[in-house]
Amino acid sequence: MSTTALPGLAERIEAAVLATPGVRSVYRAGSLVSNLVGAGAVAVGISRIDEPLVAVRVVDGGVEVEASLGIEYSASALDLLRDVRAAIGKVLAEDGRGTVGIVLTIAYVHPREASSD
Repeated sequence: MSTTALPGLAERIEAAVLATPGVRSVYRAGSLVSNLVGAGAVAVGISRIDEPLVAVRVVDGGVEVEASLGIEYSASALDLLRDVRAAIGKVLAEDGRGTVGIVLTIAYVHPREASSD
């Protein structure tokens, strides 16, 4: 099973996620432990800080995507997740790739006080 990502694919997916109405931010995908390991890798120079926040793995048969989202307090979570999935699907279709799986986590709901409304 290949787990390489295509150049620019994660960045295009991240941009599409951020362009989805109701999404305010994207956080590094993965568990707390994997994020701590990743932060350590950046600190010792093994990886770069400017790597995409969305995790994208090209596997046999398609693409797996994982993203953690910060959303507007007024957004309907179900509608927003459906819209983000559609945005990711559109990027993959434009790239001629199928979806194996999309894992989305709402990591933060921005409070009303922080809203731009």
